[in-house]
Parts: sequence; C-alpha cells; structure tokens
Amino acid sequence: MTSDDLLARHRAVLPSWMPLYYAEPIELVSGEGRRVTDAQGRTYLDFFGGVLTNMLGYDIAEVREAVQRQLSTGLVHTSTLYLIRQQVELAEKIARLSGIPDARVFFTNSGTEANEAALLVATNYRRSHQILAVRNSYHGRSYATMGVTGNRGWSTSQLNPLQVAWLHSGERLRGLLARLPEADRIDAAVEDLREVIATQTSGDVSCLLAEPIQGVGGFVHGPDGLFAAWKKVLDEHGILLVSDEVQTGWGRTGEHFWGYQAHGVTPDLLTFAKGIGNGYALAGVVGRAEVMESVSGISFSTFGGNPLSTAAGNAVLDYLLDHDLQANAARVGAILGDGLRAAVADLDRVAEVRGKGLMLGVEFVQPGTGEPDPGLTTRVFEACREGGLLTGKGGLYGNVLRMGPPLTLTEEEAREGLAVLVDAIRSCVAEAVTA
Repeated sequence: MTSDDLLARHRAVLPSWMPLYYAEPIELVSGEGRRVTDAQGRTYLDFFGGVLTNMLGYDIAEVREAVQRQLSTGLVHTSTLYLIRQQVELAEKIARLSGIPDARVFFTNSGTEANEAALLVATNYRRSHQILAVRNSYHGRSYATMGVTGNRGWSTSQLNPLQVAWLHSGERLRGLLARLPEADRIDAAVEDLREVIATQTSGDVSCLLAEPIQGVGGFVHGPDGLFAAWKKVLDEHGILLVSDEVQTGWGRTGEHFWGYQAHGVTPDLLTFAKGIGNGYALAGVVGRAEVMESVSGISFSTFGGNPLSTAAGNAVLDYLLDHDLQANAARVGAILGDGLRAAVADLDRVAEVRGKGLMLGVEFVQPGTGEPDPGLTTRVFEACREGGLLTGKGGLYGNVLRMGPPLTLTEEEAREGLAVLVDAIRSCVAEAVTA
C-alpha cells in the first residue's frame, strides 16, 4: 500500500474537517525514543509528541512491560462498577501530587471529557450554569467545552448549554492588556474580572475555567501571579477556580509540576490528560472532596481509568518522578528557548519566542505591521519536516509554530532540533524577503 492509497482512502471515509498535517501527509509506523519513522522509511525527531501526549517518547520499556503484565491477566476492561487496583493506586498518587487538600480523582478518557466533568462538578456545586472563560482558550470538542472555548476556529457551534462571560487573555502582542506595561497587567485583568462579573452575570457564577498556558492558542500565557489575583475576586463571590492542566501538567513547564503553581495559588479543581497516558487514553479531574461530592446523580465513565490505561498511567508517572523529568524539561527547554531567541533576534518576521520548559512557540508576523503571517508559518512548518523535524502549529491566527517534545529529550537532541529550526526559520524568512 502506498501513502497515496491511504490518503485517498482517508478522504473517502473521514470528514473533511478532520485535518491532516503537511502538503503531503505522512503515515507514522514506528517509534523509538524521541524519533518516529514514516511508511516511506524516513525517520524524524519528534518535537510535537502526538500533541504533547507522548510525554516519555516511544517504546519505553517500563510502560510497555506494565501494559503487557495487565494484558497477560486477560482483563483489559472491567468497568468502574468493580474495584480496580491500578486505578486506586494512580488516583492516590495524583491526589497527593495535585496540591489540592482532601482530593478526589475522577478518571476519563480525554482532556475534553476531563473538562466536561469539571464543568459538571462546578455547576452542580454552585447550582449555576454561568461560567467565566478566557479569550483565546481551548478546552475541548464536546458541546459544553466548545461553549467555553474562546477561539472561533475551534468553537464550531454557536449553540451553548452554558452562559459564558469572557475575560481578556494574557496575550502579549495584541489586545487591550498588551497595550499596558507588564507591571500593570494583573491589576487590569482583575479590574476586567470585576467588571465582567458585575455586568455580564447575575453574580452566582459557578467557576472560572482557565489554562495556565493556552495550548491551542499558541502557548500564550498571562503574568505569573494572575491566577492568584483572579482567585481573590472569585473567593469574594464563592466562584470556583478550575485550572486546565491538560497541556501544562506533569512538569512540562520545567518550573513547576503544574502550571497553576507559577501563580502561587491552589485551584479548587484541576483537569489533566495527554502525557499521563503516554499514548493510552487517560485523563481526569481532581478536586476538593466537598466540591467533587456535590454531583447529586449517579455518574461514571465506562472506559475512564480502565485497568489497561491506569497500568500505563502508573508506569508513566513513576518513570516521570524517578527520572526527574521536570528538571530535564527546564534544562533542555532552556537550550531550545534561549537558543531560538538568540538565533532569530534579528528577524522582524519573528514577533516572539515564548513558553516555558518544553512548551515553546514561535510567532510569525508581517514585517513592520505585526499582522499574523500564517503563510510563513506553514512554510517553516513544512521546512522543519523536510529537515527531519516534526513540529505543530497553532495560535488564534494559525501563525504560531508549536513545540512540545517528549520530556525525555536529551541535550544533544535539543541542539539537533534547534539547528533544524533555525535553518528552517532563517531560510524561509530569507525567501519571503526576496519574493
């Protein structure tokens, strides 16, 4: 079978709104370490990790062996109507690491479902369907999570089961807060929150759902301390703070284990997904017992926290902690981030290199105007692939190159990928200038 055959078959049976990367889409057939190989036999260094999901990389012996041990029992699924040892053990670890006192954990299959569950809990606890959300956010593809997604390209339905009021994001390049000095932005964000509550809600709001770093939004984030300033206002009204840690959790930022910890505050609920399964479907929500127990009806997730996925999750989390991958993310992320900033500092087409740890974005703009340049971004994206490096794209305007490599990335691999990135950016910018 050729890749062309598979592409034609894909287009014949899958919806057109399910995009494929690259002008010539590739089929990945194997992986090892931080590298993947396509159906044509070409190997790539992976700087996107299945959208920040393959957190440990590929073919990790400890994870593979844990899954094989569970498979050997013949029990892949039992449903949560029975005790599941692997699930309880993983919940104990996550509750301890969450930083939330007297925590309870509910497992789901994806970040979308985790955020949906958090909304279920918050609206039950507060007896209100009013939600505060942040512009430029992304929280999932389900009916309710689309309703709290502040990015028109991903919020594909105008119908909404929730009443949502929108806060300004931490966007540093555009928007009202971007016009202010950095030192004034938290105060302005607090004023914005107070005004939104006073003018767009009836007061009994259930929660504020926010990402410490906006993933799909292009790795945009507000000043450290913003969540704490927001929470002081939220607490005045009894409103819950929900931290969407689907992309920022598990030490990826390097600075902290959870993104919320950069803000000096503990949320009432946090959601997690992606990296904890390292490719196995695993996600969930953690919250204070008082809040989590507020759901009045019976609810469970058929596949969430099943024996196979939680076997993988336990192995992933143990590996992450045993190898101190948070410290590695900080160290190797600095090589990438600092190296990129230095290498492209003279290019007016690069508006910003931003992010923390192994969560980095490069924003491309038109020279002199600061207008987004998604075309240049796509050319750099394609050039990286041609150079043997897989990256991602994102941002509200599709003009941000996104990188979320496995947290096991080595210093040598970081420098290898950096060289490909710099060459792709500089060559594509030079072509754009002469075009």
